[in-house]
Amino acid sequence: MPSHDVLIIGAGLAGQRAALAAADAGATVAIMSKVHPVRSHSVAAAGGINAALKPEDTWESHAYDTVKGSDFLGDQDAIEIMCREAPDELLHLEHIGVTFHRDEKGELGTRAFGGASAARTYYVADITGQALLHVLYEQLLKYHERLDRYEEWFTTSLLLGDGGACVGCVARDIRSGRMEVFNAKATILATGGAGQAWKPTTNGLVCTGDGIAQAYNVGAPLMDMEMIQYHPTTLVENGFLITEGARGEGATS
Repeated sequence: MPSHDVLIIGAGLAGQRAALAAADAGATVAIMSKVHPVRSHSVAAAGGINAALKPEDTWESHAYDTVKGSDFLGDQDAIEIMCREAPDELLHLEHIGVTFHRDEKGELGTRAFGGASAARTYYVADITGQALLHVLYEQLLKYHERLDRYEEWFTTSLLLGDGGACVGCVARDIRSGRMEVFNAKATILATGGAGQAWKPTTNGLVCTGDGIAQAYNVGAPLMDMEMIQYHPTTLVENGFLITEGARGEGATS
């Protein structure tokens, strides 16, 4: 039975970033994904990342834009943490190799996104998600001695210990059909959303809400289930993706 300190289910940007943090801290890590990590749906995050990095911008402004954009329904404690930490996280990503766009002065350049009161979106052309996925994946390779990658493994269910805590999962190797039990001291679900509940959608075929269902099946409380993400925007007839940058340039829908 494979055993690790941390088991991360899902290998998009959230899962890979969590794996990198855990490995940096010295933990043994397993990262599991039903597709190859660089084919995760995070690749569709083409437009960029928001961070109040410029001297004239503030995390408070970023936070208010976020709260306002959620019609004041967003978790404001979580929003504060995200907006406070975004600048340092963006710089960290740049330092480990993400080639964010730079302006004619050689400084990190920004574009405006919809709902933002300032141009605070940092990007890599129109392939931001893909660039981030590849950089994080190559960074994970440095930790091969304590990080195991289970690529194209499908988690079928979570496992609970006698005390009710999650202690791992049961997963199937998609290529061979072999079933395996994985043990972990901590389990992180980073499986993405259920965008395939919508038609048409630009969400990948893998966005089927597996992690949400697995958490529900073991009794985890689920929050805001009416807030299923169907973003990014798409054309009704053919599902063609429209970047969020279009709204930043004044487009409406």
